[in-house]
Amino acid sequence: MPEFAFEALAPSGERSRGTLTANTERETLAMLEAKGLYPVRVQPVQTRRSLSFLGGRVSGRHMATFYSQLADLLHSGVPLLRALDILDKMSAQATLQIAIRELRARVADGTGLAQAMAQHPKIFNELAVSMVRAGQEGGFLEDVLRRVADFTEHQEDLKAKVIGALAYPVFLLTVMFVVLTLLVVFVIPMFEPIFARQREKNQLPTITTYLLGGSHFLQSNWWWLIPGVIVMIVGYVMWSRTPSGRFIVDRIRLRIPAAGKIFLNLALSRFTRILGTLLHNGIPILRSLEIAKDSTGNKVLTAAIEQSAENVTAGQKLATPLGACPYFPRDVVEMVAIAEESNNLEKVLIEISNSLEKRTSRQLELFVRLLEPAMLLVMAVIVLFVILGLMLPIFNMGNVMRG
Repeated sequence: MPEFAFEALAPSGERSRGTLTANTERETLAMLEAKGLYPVRVQPVQTRRSLSFLGGRVSGRHMATFYSQLADLLHSGVPLLRALDILDKMSAQATLQIAIRELRARVADGTGLAQAMAQHPKIFNELAVSMVRAGQEGGFLEDVLRRVADFTEHQEDLKAKVIGALAYPVFLLTVMFVVLTLLVVFVIPMFEPIFARQREKNQLPTITTYLLGGSHFLQSNWWWLIPGVIVMIVGYVMWSRTPSGRFIVDRIRLRIPAAGKIFLNLALSRFTRILGTLLHNGIPILRSLEIAKDSTGNKVLTAAIEQSAENVTAGQKLATPLGACPYFPRDVVEMVAIAEESNNLEKVLIEISNSLEKRTSRQLELFVRLLEPAMLLVMAVIVLFVILGLMLPIFNMGNVMRG
């Protein structure tokens, strides 16, 4: 049962604070009035503390299941409160279970489902809240919940596909770093006594001198190199989270050869799918643009979409300001323009998203196919560099002995 914190005034004017256990805020108010107290503030606290302790986030898979099950229960004629009770008992995810309990408590107090969901922005994103609000107002809540479930699951599938494609290149990069570290720190120093005489005569090959110098540097300075790298990483992460830093990083990300196209298409596919879904559910275009702009995950594109929204407010078509942005592909802009002329924008936006995702899938597959041999080639070059650095002095020693 939820726990509510309260602040109330006694008839004498004395202020009191505490907590009460009740099913709803309304029941808490009734309990305070029965004690002769005038409630000033009543707020559920147990749920918020629990959500904070648990991290406050839920995976997309769990959210898709929640939306889908809630839609099925409502479609079967189960009242909303009873449906939330059932999902509370069925949920195996602790954070989501606590959030469902608070949803149930707020809905029981007369709060709309969308307003209750908006209290947990880390769990129920703005897209879901806006669509649920539109579904409540239009009387098609079950259909909206199914659309949110399908969209959430689709986004998770896309994310899993990208992560799966990059898993092997990341593994190769890790192996390359470990192998290089082992060679420089442990293997190369074993050969140094052999090269002592050549070093005294200043006969060591340049490549070997560099290898030994790098090995000495890492062995002597590892104690501050590791903290230094950690500080640099933490500093970069903090800087990249600032508005200016994030903007610069996102701009660079879009300009990376080959990978920049993939980042761009992924961002645009998310934007067009969310915008099309919102428009399909009756949300006005300006509000839809305001919600969909952050779905790109790229501040450069977000700024361009914000500018487009301002132009749409001034009476322009959406395609005109999008066409002025260098990051929107010409074919996408043309399809948006034709869709606006035919009054079929929401359907075309979903088709654009499907097309961009297929294009991205092909580009990602090609990128990974080229990346794997490229990384193997880099590993081979590094190993060859180390082998040459170790073997050249030995060959020189052999030539001297034969001479």
